Amino acid sequence: MHDAYESVPILEKLPLQIDCLAGWEDWLLVGTKPGHLLLYRIKKDAGSNRFEVTLEKSNKNFSKKIQQLYVVSQYKILVSLLENNIHVHDLLTFQQITVVNKAKGATLFECDLQTSPGEERLRMCVAVKKKLQLYYWKDREFHELQSDLGVPDIPRSMAWCENSICVGFKRDYYLIRMDGRGSIKELFPTGKQLEPLVTPLADGKVAVGQDDLTVVLNEEGVCTQKCALNWTDIPIAMEHQPPYIIAVLPRYVEIRTIEPRLLVQSVELQRPRFITSAGSDIVYIASNHFVWRLVPVSIATQIRQLLQDKQFELALQLAKMKDDSDGDKKQQIHHIQNLYAFNLFCQKKFDDSMQGFAKLGTDPTHVIGLYPDLLPSDYRKQLHYPNPLPTLSGAELERAHLALIDYLTQKRSHLVKQLNDSDPSTTSPLMEGTPTIKSRRKLLQIIDTTLLKCYLHTNVALVSPLLRLENNHCHIEESEYVLKKAHKYSELIILYEKKGLHQKALQVLLDQSTKANSPLKGHERTVQYLQRLGAENLGIIFEFSPWVLKMCPEDGLKIFTEDLTEVETLPRDKVLQFLKEGFEELAIPYLEHIIYVWDEKGPEFHNVLIQLYLGRVQRLMKQYLNSLPEGVPAVPAGQENGELGEFRNKLLSFLDISCSYEPSRLISDFPFDGLLEERALLLGRMGKHEQALFIYVHVLKDTHMAEEYCHRHYNSSVEGSKDVYLSLLRMYLSPPDAHCLGPIKMELSEPQANLQAALQVLELHHSKLNTTKAINLLPANTQIQEIRVFLESVLEQKAQRKRCNQVLKSLLQAEFLRVQEERIFHQQVKCVITEEKTCRVCKKKIGNSAFARYPNGVVVHYFCCKDRSVCPTEQ
Repeated sequence: MHDAYESVPILEKLPLQIDCLAGWEDWLLVGTKPGHLLLYRIKKDAGSNRFEVTLEKSNKNFSKKIQQLYVVSQYKILVSLLENNIHVHDLLTFQQITVVNKAKGATLFECDLQTSPGEERLRMCVAVKKKLQLYYWKDREFHELQSDLGVPDIPRSMAWCENSICVGFKRDYYLIRMDGRGSIKELFPTGKQLEPLVTPLADGKVAVGQDDLTVVLNEEGVCTQKCALNWTDIPIAMEHQPPYIIAVLPRYVEIRTIEPRLLVQSVELQRPRFITSAGSDIVYIASNHFVWRLVPVSIATQIRQLLQDKQFELALQLAKMKDDSDGDKKQQIHHIQNLYAFNLFCQKKFDDSMQGFAKLGTDPTHVIGLYPDLLPSDYRKQLHYPNPLPTLSGAELERAHLALIDYLTQKRSHLVKQLNDSDPSTTSPLMEGTPTIKSRRKLLQIIDTTLLKCYLHTNVALVSPLLRLENNHCHIEESEYVLKKAHKYSELIILYEKKGLHQKALQVLLDQSTKANSPLKGHERTVQYLQRLGAENLGIIFEFSPWVLKMCPEDGLKIFTEDLTEVETLPRDKVLQFLKEGFEELAIPYLEHIIYVWDEKGPEFHNVLIQLYLGRVQRLMKQYLNSLPEGVPAVPAGQENGELGEFRNKLLSFLDISCSYEPSRLISDFPFDGLLEERALLLGRMGKHEQALFIYVHVLKDTHMAEEYCHRHYNSSVEGSKDVYLSLLRMYLSPPDAHCLGPIKMELSEPQANLQAALQVLELHHSKLNTTKAINLLPANTQIQEIRVFLESVLEQKAQRKRCNQVLKSLLQAEFLRVQEERIFHQQVKCVITEEKTCRVCKKKIGNSAFARYPNGVVVHYFCCKDRSVCPTEQ
């Protein structure tokens, strides 16, 4: 409790019994039982709570008891209930203005002054027996607002509530809607009190009494407060002076607040009965013969007392009521709000506290400092708080952390949006004089690091998403420390990766790979991590991949072959060099992947793959030849068992299908005493068909392979390949010396002519041979009979070609004639441009302008011809 008002006597021992009060500004009207109306002028002495009271006027013309008074200073009128009728008098002269004749028999009235910008409207409700009469004031008269409303009993108390009227009867309260139909809603019983009590509130609601309880209702009759006001006795009368509601009790006056629900003060007075308000902060209390004025204690004094009592909500309401000219008003409101939010935290209302700090824009570091072990100790020592901080642990601490998470998430979102703003952050301190952080990046760093710590305490599953954020600002050293302390190595890897500390991350993966209970055990996470690094971190990849390549070569190779953009864009020449130097057995599968899967066309990679195949084949071939029993010949190329056959087939296939290697650079690597099939393929790729065919025909003695070779290389449009079958014919009929192959280290028999094979070539491939050159190669003693089939086939081919050419000639001649006829037809058409000829588009004359003519004869200006395919008249 605190002192909100001070009671000051205004009238003492009045000889006449007081029956009603009314006031405005510095004036007080007192209605007495004998019918006297007294007007007092009450002036306050400057600097003290003393008043100069002057009786300005005493009107004894009211012959009967004055039952009720209501002052409308805006209209300068006094509305009164006299002799059970409504009278209106001039406020200053007491001259009667009008009497509401229809209201004869009235027992109660209630006025309501509605104010809106530029307009005021006075309404009045009068209770006449079991009816309610509604009026409005205009032209110095009360006029009927609507037809009378019937009610269940005689009203004892009533008050306007926006567009409703709350009426108290002897036993019950009702709410009557002013909707034209007068719909009635029963509320609740009046209780044990003798008279019902309904009081209008400043915000358009009403306070309704039930014994020692008071509830606040809106115009729908709905209670707006969770709990009722509980008085120490049954109120006789009430008045609302925001933020206080003042009730007259039988022995004293009690002052409370609706929100928060507090008992503020009890003022002992001698048998108070009446209360009235003469304006803001002007309240009069009266007994039968005494009148007191409740003088408000200064707001500043009240606020100081409330802050000492930690009644921050009420202090805040009072601070907002201060004069706007007070320069410290905003600062004081902000200070109280901070204290209130801090007090909520101390009361362990963490969610409400965090919402308060968020609205105030309090420096997040000051809020984080409320919690233990979230800020570095050196920085936390610089923070000051109004009172000692509560000790938090267990479930309480978890609830506090969850509230802080919501607060920090909101602040983080706000700061991220403003990150690129040039002006500094505008946060306010929780306590004046405590330093704040202006840098948004620094604030984000503290917020993200704190969120990380909170997640570790409450929900570990949220740590990874936080660390994966692109704009994650976690402090590296602090985050590293807490993650290691919590043994969250997977999350530590994410932190290192997002901060670009790849070597630290990979070292952790290496250390954890051998620990039995670690979630990072094994090499898989290292492989995945290295695959994401990309070309800019190639040195790190080469530094940390060897242990994986040694432990599991197949998985290790995926570091360089996985179908990821980062992997595919690695510099292949450097990767190949790295593998050749330390892991030569993986160079072949790497090259096979980039050539066959990634379609690598670089000659250097094709060359190296051939060289690696060759090296492997030579080593295996040597072992194979040494293992053969004496006199047993080697099997044909590619048919060897085991790895030799596998790699030799790969080499032969690659030499055949690849178009990117450089045979002239590779042929010197091949031996002169073996691998003749491979040499033949190289010679063929170099265009040295005769040497290749010599190998097939006279060294390998395989005519089928020789013909397959010709079939692969024959191309009638390429100069070096169109006579390949002629070279084969020459190889059969006039074989060269074995020295044409160069320094072959093999014993070769003298090559022999093979006329039968040559004649077979003539018969099967006559269309691919130059007939004249082929006949000239035949021996002079060749019989015509031996080449009859060849000659017949050639002649038939020539005849067929002649017939085709004749048909083609006839078709071309016919096409030529058709085109000529069409040309003559179109040239016959003429277009005459006369002086009257106009453009179909713009309707202007063609004259000497360039024009266009459509096939249907329509002529337009060339400029007006927008689409040559569509005639303007057809659009």
